[in-house]
Amino acid sequence: MANDTIQSYELFRIAPRWLFLRIETAAGVVGWGEPVLEGYAEAVESAVRVMMESLVGEDPALINRHWQRLAKGHFYGGLGPVLMSALSGIDQALWDIRGKTLGVPVIDLLGGAVRDRMQMYGWVGRDDDGPDVAAASAKRVVESFGFRMLKMNGGPKMGYVDMEGAVDFGAARVQAVREAVGPDVKLAVDFHGRCKLPMARKLIRKLEPFDLTFIEEPLHPDFNDSLPDLANFTDIPIATGERMFHFADFFKLLKRPGVSVVQPDLSHAGGISHVRDIARLAEHRDVALAPHCPLGPVALASCLAIDFVSLNAVFQESCQGIHYHEEGGVALWELVNNRDDFALDADGMVARPTKPGLGLDLDEPAIRVAAEAGHAWRDRKWTLRDGAPTRW
Repeated sequence: MANDTIQSYELFRIAPRWLFLRIETAAGVVGWGEPVLEGYAEAVESAVRVMMESLVGEDPALINRHWQRLAKGHFYGGLGPVLMSALSGIDQALWDIRGKTLGVPVIDLLGGAVRDRMQMYGWVGRDDDGPDVAAASAKRVVESFGFRMLKMNGGPKMGYVDMEGAVDFGAARVQAVREAVGPDVKLAVDFHGRCKLPMARKLIRKLEPFDLTFIEEPLHPDFNDSLPDLANFTDIPIATGERMFHFADFFKLLKRPGVSVVQPDLSHAGGISHVRDIARLAEHRDVALAPHCPLGPVALASCLAIDFVSLNAVFQESCQGIHYHEEGGVALWELVNNRDDFALDADGMVARPTKPGLGLDLDEPAIRVAAEAGHAWRDRKWTLRDGAPTRW
């Protein structure tokens, strides 16, 4: 298929908050990507359409050339979240096409696997769940899906100074979850970038007794320059990166010590091509990798492709059982015919994908039906008791 060309593409907006990209070549090879930025799916969809104008009729095998042209060949290149998310999904689909064309997994195209299994973790609870509700949710996720590692939000709304008891509320909730799942289940806490530095310190002190695997985004990435000081304050590993979109962002972050785990998102940070570079950068700085992925099966399969070829990959997020599925839409593996290939074993790990491309056999008729309803998912609008807006 040396003379194959990109013939057509389609976009499918699917609840709860996904956007799928289907690219088909003249030879009939279909590749899938997941280009979406939560809350801005329509904007990313428009960006994909503009980018695809220059790709239709081109050779799908020239992945590097297409990535460089889309990211760096325009005056306003793909450095922001919307354009980088659009580029991410296109890149995923082109890797999927290349693997299917050659009849090999994307993992093999990236040099082959360094591991046989990958540790997965699931999400627990909503922002405002009380301790008892969070504990019950954690037990359900462990028992229903087989996770041996969980992540949860560290607290609800947080002001510049905690005037609403958020620190104590978050600590009580984490304690309840730890007691519910026991010491053998790994537990991480996401601060979601809600805390200012003094409140981050205060919350960390409250959480240190609960044997946490890591704390995520203790500060918003705008304030990454304070992470070295925060790392000197605690022994809990610090993770960040889901709201960072370019190699240069991670290069700046990793020039100084402080971060133990980087979390680029395969649907936001330039796809497989770019996150591969970020992963290697982190490896050379002796920093672990744990791709961010609260999205759908294509995004997760792309994460796994990177995980299995990256020595420093330590665990992988999954949205299986996450609370937003209760708001409507399809479950993580509902649109995947070969979902058993991604089942967790007794250790909460998934085996290396071996099918061509990203390893997914997607149920295309079901995708088309799900896309008829679409979605217009939006971020929460939060205010403090005085009416001031605060970060979700």
